Amino acid sequence: MSLNPTMLWLVIGTVLCLAEVVLPTAFVACVMGVSALVVAAIAHLIPFNLQVMLWMALSLALVLVSRRFVHQKAAKKLDATEAETLTEIPAGKTGRVLYEGNSWAARCEDERRAIAPHQKVYVVGRKGTTLIVIPESIVHS
Repeated sequence: MSLNPTMLWLVIGTVLCLAEVVLPTAFVACVMGVSALVVAAIAHLIPFNLQVMLWMALSLALVLVSRRFVHQKAAKKLDATEAETLTEIPAGKTGRVLYEGNSWAARCEDERRAIAPHQKVYVVGRKGTTLIVIPESIVHS
């Protein structure tokens, strides 16, 4: 059985859109699938090599446009705000905290302040895999 270009693009578009359900690709697969479905709609009007070029251009454009609607900062937002120091966090250096059941590297937001072990701290940010914390004593003073 030979697939005509329209059917080929429909299959590609469907597979890519369904792949988004299984694989977390930040909507890239879905956007590429939508591009393939658009190309399928006009495949009978243009030669195959132009179809491929149109699909690539549409995919790139839609991925770039979709980035404006996907808030990447929301993905970095921390759910909980409380943690407990496992080790001392020396002034200006990194220690360990227990956050959401896992051990994380952490440093104090005030680089001149040390935090003792087994102290309650509040997570105020994150830089990479290091949490930025402040001791409970600052919040309640």
